[in-house]
Formats: sequence, C-alpha cells, structure tokens
Amino acid sequence: MPNGQIKISTTSRMEFVNISGELDKILQNQPIASGVIHLFSPHTTAGLVVNEGADPDVCFDLLQALDHLVPKQLGFKHREGNSPAHIMTMLTGNTLTLFIEKGKVQLGTWQKVFLGEFDGPRTRTVRWKLIPDPQQPFANIPIT
Repeated sequence: MPNGQIKISTTSRMEFVNISGELDKILQNQPIASGVIHLFSPHTTAGLVVNEGADPDVCFDLLQALDHLVPKQLGFKHREGNSPAHIMTMLTGNTLTLFIEKGKVQLGTWQKVFLGEFDGPRTRTVRWKLIPDPQQPFANIPIT
C-alpha cells in the first residue's frame, strides 16, 4: 500500500496550516481511483482537523477559541511548559481518515485539511497511507 510523509514548517506558536494541496499532489502521483487515505501526526503538540478553508477568519476564530478553552496557567507540572499544546492536540486529535473517489479527496464545498500547530514554530511531519477500494483499486489502469 502506498505510503509516505509530508513535511510542514510552521511559523507561529499556534496556527492552522492548510495541507489539502499536498494531499492533491500525493493523489496525482498515485493510480488510486477509490479508497481512503489515512493521515497521522506523530506529534503530541500538533493535531489534524478538517474545517472551513474559504475564510481565513475561521482558523483565527478556532485558534482563539482553543486558546480560551485551555488556560495557559493552571498549575501544570510538565516542565517543558507546553501542557496547553498537549491538551489542544488531545482535543483536535492526531489522525484523519478521508474518502477518495475518482482520484480526489472527498471534502465538503468549504472544507480543507489542516495541521494544527500548538507549540511552534517547528518542522512537523504528517504520515499518510492509501488504502485502495478492492472493488475499483486503480485509476486509468485496466483491470484484467
């Protein structure tokens, strides 16, 4: 099964980075017509989400809300001082499974896929694996 990773360099302490274009590039290079793509962030302070990508104010609002939900000072004992980032990752999650049809990730009209950075700036990795539909596994390849 095809698999790989995406490298993302973040620029802020907290931000959402749209990785939808990277997923499109992966699928352009893979002959899969139908199936799923699994995404995994191997980081404890960065998550993965699907949300609106048309209006950048939505990402701003989401970050503001997360920052409000998770207080910076709560008597955390973690010496690194980034406990809020760990909590935000727990809230957003670090995996996604997305449907692929006709060689494209199936998202809603306004949806995009984002890496949520909660302890940046850093270089992050998102691992991916494609699982083809056994009924129609390949695009543009005749099945004999």
